[in-house]
Formats: sequence, structure tokens, C-alpha cells
Amino acid sequence: MNTLIFNESPFKTLISFHKLIESLEEITLSDVDYRSNYAKAVLKEIELIPEFRTGIADLSIIENNKTLIKYLLADLFPTSLTNNEIKAVTIPFQNLTFNYSQRFKKILDAAGDFDLTIRDFNDDQFYILSCILILNSYYGQQFDYNKPLFYDIPNSNGIINHYRILYNADFIEIYPTEKAVPLSSEDIDELMDNYSTIDLWKEKFPLESWILKGFGIVTLYDATKESAISNLKTNLLKSEKDQNDINKNSDAIFKSIFKVPDLRIGLLIYNEEEGKFIKPPFKNGELESFILLNENEIPCEKAFLGCSFSTLLEDKKPFSISNVEHFSTIPGNEMFAKHLLAQGIKSCILAPVIKDNKLLGIMELVSSQPRQLNSINANNLDLILPYIVDTLERYNTDLENQLEAIIQREYTAIHSSVYWKFRNEAQKYFQTNTSNKDYIFKEIVFKEVYPLYGQIDIKGSSEHRNATVKTDLKNQLNVLSAILENLEVNSTLHLLEQRKFEMQSYAKELQLELKADTEQQIQNYIQKEIHPILSNSQIEGECQLLINSYFEDLDPKTGLFYQARKKFDDAMSIINKKMATVLDKEQVEAQHIFPHYFERFKTDGVEHNLYIGASIAPSQPFDLMYLNNLRLWQLQTLCKMELEHHQLKSALPYELDVTSLILVFSSPISIRFRMDEKRFDVDGTYNARYEVVKKRIDKSNIKGTTERITQKEKITIVYSHNYEETEYLKYIKFLQFKRILEPTIEQFDVEELQGVSGLKALRVKVLNTVDQNSPDKRYTYQELLDELN
Repeated sequence: MNTLIFNESPFKTLISFHKLIESLEEITLSDVDYRSNYAKAVLKEIELIPEFRTGIADLSIIENNKTLIKYLLADLFPTSLTNNEIKAVTIPFQNLTFNYSQRFKKILDAAGDFDLTIRDFNDDQFYILSCILILNSYYGQQFDYNKPLFYDIPNSNGIINHYRILYNADFIEIYPTEKAVPLSSEDIDELMDNYSTIDLWKEKFPLESWILKGFGIVTLYDATKESAISNLKTNLLKSEKDQNDINKNSDAIFKSIFKVPDLRIGLLIYNEEEGKFIKPPFKNGELESFILLNENEIPCEKAFLGCSFSTLLEDKKPFSISNVEHFSTIPGNEMFAKHLLAQGIKSCILAPVIKDNKLLGIMELVSSQPRQLNSINANNLDLILPYIVDTLERYNTDLENQLEAIIQREYTAIHSSVYWKFRNEAQKYFQTNTSNKDYIFKEIVFKEVYPLYGQIDIKGSSEHRNATVKTDLKNQLNVLSAILENLEVNSTLHLLEQRKFEMQSYAKELQLELKADTEQQIQNYIQKEIHPILSNSQIEGECQLLINSYFEDLDPKTGLFYQARKKFDDAMSIINKKMATVLDKEQVEAQHIFPHYFERFKTDGVEHNLYIGASIAPSQPFDLMYLNNLRLWQLQTLCKMELEHHQLKSALPYELDVTSLILVFSSPISIRFRMDEKRFDVDGTYNARYEVVKKRIDKSNIKGTTERITQKEKITIVYSHNYEETEYLKYIKFLQFKRILEPTIEQFDVEELQGVSGLKALRVKVLNTVDQNSPDKRYTYQELLDELN
């Protein structure tokens, strides 16, 4: 007897056989003697237990009278069908069952210590469905609540079998108690529209406010395959974030379908372009491949280790091996059989996953027992493979979409703030005529946008690069000269003295300014004239050790020393990466000010462009305050980048300083997406002036001097108009007050550039005392105004 019943119910449940007793009383009046005598005998037995008629609340009465109940229910549970039918007495939706048929009893005995509960059925569902039972039986409603209910019961091998539940409520009566709430048609309509509102149902149907008197009959039928396939479909439709659940449940589902307790499943993905099998897409290694094992990919012709699998790959039909050990005795199969046996596989099925006669992958089913998997139960795959096909096809589509998204994110200039306009144009293409190959795409232009440009540049990067190249070349020539001196002692080659002289000439040339082709000349000379001598020398001892050590120190790509240059390149890379990381992180917050177009470039430093205006986000009202906010954000971000570099500098493999620059341009411009270059650029001749200034300004000097306008650890702000100076002085003084910038402000004119004159600049140093600074604190333009007021 199973007594796992729900605690809360609108019913006060009385298990009663009164309807059945009334039926027996009618039989006693019949003319058929054996029927009449049987009914009289049963009625006589149950007279001693009046609760059978009035209602049983104490379940121990049922437990103590199991045999009598069996006789009483004999007509409903015929002995001839007891080994075929899966039946028991129950109360609908309750987990209360007793008086099992013989087949039902065997199923429960095989399950062992198992609680018989309805799948995915909670307290609230039980309460609401009980209320619907009242609405249908007492109020004459016809609500359809026939959601399929299942018992999931394991067998003795641990395989889960799924049984569909069917109820017979012919022997049940439902009527209200004094606690019952009378329902109007409006109440019923309200319930109809609020299925999930449990509090409302409990208000209309208080606890135990109705009597359920009688008993029901539950009949089960084995729907294991249908249910498992349904579960498989549900699993395969889950999102990637639920992948762990998919892989964890898949084995159990396949075991239920094939009834093989130790069944394991694997999957191979077919890469048609490269003719390879690759590992499945699922994460965490939950669904592996028994053919690939520890490999990530393998050419198709090598996948089966010499076996001929024409049935699988050419005929595209499942291939089964019912006994791997026997399979290994067939010539040509030894290596593949050994591969399977090493994994404990004694029988298996390999099934191609086909879509439109195109191979998508191979499904692998394996067992550690021979004969468990064979060509007969391989037919079960016909029920499964269509869903695997859909899943792999969806995976391929999703993968293509992800690849496109990565390409768009990493390799194109379509920033998220302007993506909407590209999308609109693409939609117009589809709406107009998708078959028209001559469709001319409209150019993407954003008018009246305000540009902001800034950079943090490696100071003297060209000079540092040339200096490290010279250092490496000098060191290499010195080492080669030492080697040639050792060779000269042990050789009669007069050519060695000539080569030493030539290298000394190159060393003297390196004392001068490095020319564009000097490095290439020396590289060619060493590789063509010196290396052959070293490679062909037949000498032992210390000199040979020097030669071996020399070749080990060479850079494999250039054949030159790369020690000093590597330190410089590494330092440059570290600075650029750190600066770009800070800028990208801050830019995420900046987008909340107002959506704007953003792009950055890594050169000998990090440059960035920003464009803000109403045309970029037409759905939002634009105000110049957003431009002011973004300018303040830009200045603070450069301060933070300067401070990050100052903290990083001591740890660099090569000491490098940086300079920072902001170009102020207050006139709105237009930017156009260049279809041929796949990037945004300024539009029109007037707007081109902005680009000219950007390209020339960072190398310019203070007017009347040879001093560069940019200096290390200082931010230079270049502008044209007095109102721009007034605006940025407010920002600077505010950040000085917040102890982010030092007190001194330099003001000067910028030398005239080709085609550009009248530029001015402000320059201020970032305060590098970390304990006095708060680099993570971000101030808004409104906070600045509040401070000034």
C-alpha cells in the first residue's frame, strides 16, 4: 500500500465502497443463483466493518482487511487479467494506492525501495486539479484538464520505465460541507482566468470544505518509449545553458528506449569541408565520442582504423556489432575491435545522422555486454534519429550565426550603437525584393554628430625601437666576431679575416643613425656570408659550444638576435593591452551617458574616436549636456589610463613613458560608412579638416619653440575657440579639486600646421600619488555643476 498523500486538499477524503455495495445488493435480488449467492456471501463479510459503507478515514482499516477488499473488488479486478493489467485502487491525483493487480505488484517489487509519486506534480497542481474535479462534477462545468500524468518506475536493472496514468472515477461522489463557499458564475469565470493563482483557488475552495467519498481505479499502460522520446525532444530543445541537464538525462532516456541498463551514448560531428570527424559541440565533456576517444578530430578514412564501413558511410545505414570479441577475429577488424575493447565495449551500434542525404554525424551506442546491442534493436533508432537530425542541424545553424556574430564583433566596424541602422537597411532589402541581385544598398550616414578624439601614445617609440634594433645587431656582430677569432686560430681560411673586417664596418655603421635598410643589409650579410661558415666548420671543443649557443640565441623567424627588441615589444604590448582594457571597461559605462559610436585603434599606443548626436540614437532626446558629460568622462578616463601606466611602469621589461592628447572639435560633422573600406569615416571636405588636425597634431611643437606639445605623464588638450578653453578649464579645476590633476595648468599656442592655424592648448599633469587619488571614482557633469554652484 502506498500512502504518500498530499497534506492540503479541498477534500475531506473518505474511502468508501458504498456504490459497489449497493451494486452487490442489487445482485442479491437477481435470478442467477451463483451471482446472488456470491454477493450475499461478500455482503455478510463486510457487515462487520460499517466503515466500508460510511467511509474510511483510518487507513489501517484498509491494511487490516486487504483480503476482504480483494474479494469485494473481484468484479473490477478479474483474476484472469491480473497478470496483464496494471491496476490498483486510488483517489484521483493522490499518491494513495492499494489492491494492486499481480502485474502492478511485480513492477513495484522490482523497483525495490521506491516512492510511487506522479511525475512533475506538486502540491499546488494537486489542489487546483481537485478543485476542477469539483467544478466539473458538482457545478456541471466541462473544463479539460487531461494533462498526461506519468509514474516513472525503475525496474530491477535500474532502467526507468514510464507508465501513463488513467483514472476511473465512477465510484466517487463529491458534495459540499458547511465550510464550502457557494460559487457564482462570476466566481467560476474568475477561476477560469487565473489557473496558477493558488491563493484564489484556496479562497474559493477552503481546506477540507468538500467531501470526496468513494474510490477510484488507476490503470497504467507502459508508455516508456513514447515518454522517453518526448523527454528526448524536450531535452534537445533546451538552451545551451541547460546543456549539463541535457547530457545527464540523455543516457537514462536511451536506456529506457533500448532497455539496456549499461547503455552509453556518444556522438561524432562530420565536418564536410575538411573531411573530418570532430568532437561533439556539447560542453564539459558530458557527451563524448568512443571512436575519437582522446582526439579532438580525425580524418574520416582513419576513423575506423582500417575497417570497411561502407554500410555506414556510403549506404548511410546503421552498422551494429553484437559481439565485439567475435568481430575482432575477422581479418581487417583487429585494430578497431581492440580500440573498442580497450574501452570495455562488447557490443555497439553506429548510426549515421542524415539530413537530405547529407551526413551530419554518427550516433554511437555502446554496451559492456555482448549481444545487448544488435541489428534488431537498432531499429529503435528510427524513433530517435529524426530528433537528433534536427538538433545537429540546429547546432550547425547556431554555429554559423555565432561565427557571423564573432566576425561582426571582432573584424568589422559595426558598433552596437549604430547597428540598428544597418539592420533597418538589411530589412528594407528583404522587404523590397530578396531575389534582386542588383539592389543598391543605401549608404549609412549619421549627420550632425560631435566628434571626440583622444590618444595615449608611447613617447619616443620610434627612437626606442631603433635603439633596441641597434643593440641586438651590435651584440650579434660582437658574438660573431668572437666566434670568428676562435675559428681563425684553428683554421687556415684567410677568408675569416676578411669577414671580421666587414663585420667591424657594419658595427661602425651602427654608431650612426639607423637607416631604413641597415637591418635588412646586415641580416642578409650574416645569413649568406657568416652562417654558412659556422654551419660547415668541423671543429670541436669550446668554439663549437660558442657556435651552438649562438644559434640557440637566434630568433627563429628573423635569424637575428631579438633580446633587446623583445623587451621593447613586450613592454609596448603590455602597455597597449592595459590601456585598451581600461578604455573598453570605461566605455561600457560611458554608453549609459548617451548612446554613441565608439572605435579604438592600437598603434604605438591607443587612439579612440567617439561620435555623439541625435542621429545615432533618434529614439532618445539629445541635449548638449550629454556631450559635456562625455567630454568629462574622456578626460577622467585618460587620467585613469595615465595612472595605470604609472603604476605599471616599474614592472615593465623595458621602461617606456606615455603622453596623452585630447582634440576638441565643437562643430558637428557627418560620418559615412565607407562600403569599400567597411569602416566609418568623416563625410565632406569641411569635415575633412577634423581628420587633418587629428593626423598632424600629436607631432607638433609649441609655437616658437622646439618643444613638443605632449609630455610624459601630462594630458594635452588642443582646441580652437575661447569657449572650449573655458569649458575644459572647468573640468580641469574640478579634477584638481578632486585631487586627480596637479595644480599647475600650462597654456600655449600650437605651431601652425599645414593648412591649419590658430590652435591653442592646455596641458596639465596627472597626480600620481596613489593614496591621495581615487581613480575608480567617476564624476558626472552634473556633479561638476553642483560643485561650482
